[in-house]
Amino acid sequence: VQLQASGGGLVQPGGSLRLSCAASGFTLDEDDYSIGWFRQAPGGEREWVSCIDRRGGFTYYGDSVKGRFTISRDNAKNTVNLQMNSLKPEDTAVYRCAKTGSCTRLSVDYDLWGHGTLVTVSS
Repeated sequence: VQLQASGGGLVQPGGSLRLSCAASGFTLDEDDYSIGWFRQAPGGEREWVSCIDRRGGFTYYGDSVKGRFTISRDNAKNTVNLQMNSLKPEDTAVYRCAKTGSCTRLSVDYDLWGHGTLVTVSS
């Protein structure tokens, strides 16, 4: 049972990236889990970014990314995607996905974490 995040890389300010969180060992829609994204900048604290609920009908965003990031589920691929547009240098961080029951901003409520993927926004 694991989560694997991918899709990070180097992008210029104003650019876009799409991160993916692939689940294995369990099925997102059948097992009724919500998936959240967190990020941690170098020297910074962990920040909650977004979450999509277990039914896929409700999405939640942190204030710093609202209007620029979009979270979605692809049940056929058993993945959750995070489309990041209009990227800023302050979005530079290691991004990790994690599993929980109901969406929450609290990292302690997530019980399974994937390894991170690094996003660097720089010219």
